[in-house]
Amino acid sequence: MISTTVAATLLLIGLFLVLVFLRVPIVYAIGIASLADFFYLGINPMQMALKFVGNLNSYTLLAVPFFILMGELMSAGGITDTLIDFSKELVGWFRGGAAMVNVVASFFFGGISGSSSADCASLGPIEIKMMEDQGYDRDFATCLTMASSVEGILVPPSQNMVIFTLAASGVTSVSIGQLFLAGYVPGAVLSVVLMVYSYYVSVKMNYPVTGRFDLRACLRAFSRAVWGMLSVLFVVVGVITGVFTTTESAACAVVWSLVVGLFIYKGFGFKDIPHIFNNVTMTLGEVLILLGVSGAFTYLLTYLKVPSIVSEALFGLTDNKILILIMLNILMLLLGCMIEMACLILMLTPVILPIWMSLGLSPIHLGVVMVLNLGIGLLTPPVGSTLFIGSAISGIKIEKLAKSMIPFYIVMGIALIILTYFPQSFMWLPNMAI
Repeated sequence: MISTTVAATLLLIGLFLVLVFLRVPIVYAIGIASLADFFYLGINPMQMALKFVGNLNSYTLLAVPFFILMGELMSAGGITDTLIDFSKELVGWFRGGAAMVNVVASFFFGGISGSSSADCASLGPIEIKMMEDQGYDRDFATCLTMASSVEGILVPPSQNMVIFTLAASGVTSVSIGQLFLAGYVPGAVLSVVLMVYSYYVSVKMNYPVTGRFDLRACLRAFSRAVWGMLSVLFVVVGVITGVFTTTESAACAVVWSLVVGLFIYKGFGFKDIPHIFNNVTMTLGEVLILLGVSGAFTYLLTYLKVPSIVSEALFGLTDNKILILIMLNILMLLLGCMIEMACLILMLTPVILPIWMSLGLSPIHLGVVMVLNLGIGLLTPPVGSTLFIGSAISGIKIEKLAKSMIPFYIVMGIALIILTYFPQSFMWLPNMAI
């Protein structure tokens, strides 16, 4: 006879997965599965409403709409062109310079947008055309653009990292400032492995070298781009020094982005602001609804002691730390192929974090590894949003694009291995802020 706890767990997770495979929108899938489980367990459904509201009742969460708004303002403000110009002067003179520009520009833009999709959509059309004009294969240019866009969710400020701190709060306290600091080196590691692979392909295909390094031109380009990049300093420096909270820093960054977009870059006017706010409202609505229903789902996972069950199952198979980390990474990669990123962070963190900490590892370490795992998921079928954007802007069919991405999956996997098994490679930076 199957126990009530096991049956409720199977109902919750099974119904959710069935609805996802039936292409039911993720928010409805979570909500329906949670509500069905509340009824099955005999819990007053009003508890679900309370968990929905309770998950949104967070001061830290206020930073998310500000980050989204900052990204929209900087994207509309003309930061894209200035970052590409600076990247050209900085690394464009290398063998395969256009590919290097693609990677470096994504690193800088990621710190402003905090979004893989925004990075790919904003920089992609410009970068792909630039690379094609210099003789690069369109498939390679598109795949590199998509892969480098994942830097955007590692380099702070990243709304996904804010969501991770919220998801982790039920297990342990995670400093958003330390998590932001922890993202810089992993973002650089991903950039380096992509640049090394790009150099290899460029030499193999004899892609051109264009121009020479010009320090004066580089400084001029930097003086133009620095106004946009300063917005990141408001967030990171403000949080680390304790001068501002995360929310206050994000609000200051929004004001700065508005000034830069209106009066320095002049990428938009006052008449465009309502349209920008409308885009933010649409995006934010999706995020908040997802956060709300995920609160109920997470409550049920905890109520049913799923984290303990998964932990016992893993340690029952092996107590080898290396193997457990491999299994956790595979789990995150597989689910990342099927489920939206923010949703998975909210669902997986309460389950994986206790296991991760029992291995003697930092929750900040998990935050970085999880974000990279799920970032790779954004590039994979069947639901990878960045993959769809890459297909749309390049005109290449998704099936062909996914096949062309295989070498990039391997390269990004190398970065993932480095960050998983050598946390000392990047944890020294957030540890300095303790």
